[in-house]
Amino acid sequence: MAQYINRDTYLQQLINRMGNGEVKIITGSRRCGKSWLLNRIFRDYLLEQGIAEEQIIIVSFDMDDEDETGDLTNRQALKSYLYSRITDPSLPYYIILDEVQEVEGFEKIVNGLNAKENVDVYITGSNSHFLSSDINTIFRGRGDEVRVYPLSFREFCQDRTEPVGELWKEYYTYGGMPGLLRQRTLEQKVAYLKRLWEKTYIDDVVERHKVKNREALSSLTDALCSSVGSLTNPNRISNVLRNLQNTKIESETVANYIGYLEESFLFEGAKRYNIKGNKYFESIKKYYAVDVGLRNAKLNFRQQEITHIMENVIYNELRMRGFAVDVGVVESREMRDGKSEYIQYEIDFIASNGTDKYYIQSAFALDGEEKRQQELKSLLKVDNSFSKIVITASDIAEYTDTKGIRFMSLFQFLLSGL
Repeated sequence: MAQYINRDTYLQQLINRMGNGEVKIITGSRRCGKSWLLNRIFRDYLLEQGIAEEQIIIVSFDMDDEDETGDLTNRQALKSYLYSRITDPSLPYYIILDEVQEVEGFEKIVNGLNAKENVDVYITGSNSHFLSSDINTIFRGRGDEVRVYPLSFREFCQDRTEPVGELWKEYYTYGGMPGLLRQRTLEQKVAYLKRLWEKTYIDDVVERHKVKNREALSSLTDALCSSVGSLTNPNRISNVLRNLQNTKIESETVANYIGYLEESFLFEGAKRYNIKGNKYFESIKKYYAVDVGLRNAKLNFRQQEITHIMENVIYNELRMRGFAVDVGVVESREMRDGKSEYIQYEIDFIASNGTDKYYIQSAFALDGEEKRQQELKSLLKVDNSFSKIVITASDIAEYTDTKGIRFMSLFQFLLSGL
């Protein structure tokens, strides 16, 4: 029996959207837990609220599973089945369609159901056919997206009794894909993650976008995995592939492939923002893997740079909490070798959610005053009143220094928040 992981953050997002007149679309990479969220967690919530089983209509079209949908992949059969279940106009009905892209023309059915006053519609779709960029077109602007990520570290630790340090090692090595909970050995975990890449993600991208050079796509994915937390752009990646892997991919093709991987919810790009200049650098980004275990598996667990992995985990955690995240740059005119010149200082993350903004540095260790000052320099160059935070892997109690900068441990951040 699968471990029951409560995903309270996403459940609350669904609760907040109940009855809002829009189609609730649950997006995210395949196997990140979308189906579990709807078919188990949300369903259980509805039952607890007194909704009868007959009012919760779940149809799963996942072709990897043996289910009872049968000919319901036929649009007319599905429409007849669903409408036959909505028998009492005075009762609310909750329709959950899992992997609905398997039904050709499904959007007409969904829009029709959503127009009914007593029907609330929730759907998921795989990343190869059903992307957030399609939502407004498919649902005429009446789609409400809930983005789901793999397990956060806090979710990963649910009902676990091992020391938090041991759990952290497991998490930063194998990540938070929910399916790992069913893999008993390390060898099974590795095989599962590699299988996801080759038989699910890469296949999906190749099929959807008709990619002819699968090996080039795979090499590009390796390059993105290797460069998490580093500034890069398509030209740089093209040069790396050509010089180090003898793989020739033009920068335009690299840009397209990166777009495919981002649309599939496998990577996210954080733009570089000039804080004092109030503008973005359009040509360069930092890319982060949606799950560090997937990232490690794609590289055959060769590159375990804990500093970059920690930064990736912090980025993902911020995104899970609903923050928009950029990479910060502070320019300062200083004297160097007798000359006045602009110096750029990097801030790992600018995180904002509409009401709060944080400047965040990821510092694995703060050993010695020199290292400490190096991490603080960029934050001290920011001359506004938004919160400035250093997150460190060191075991420290939270404190604020005389310059107003907060210091907190990684575990406090991951388990409790900002």
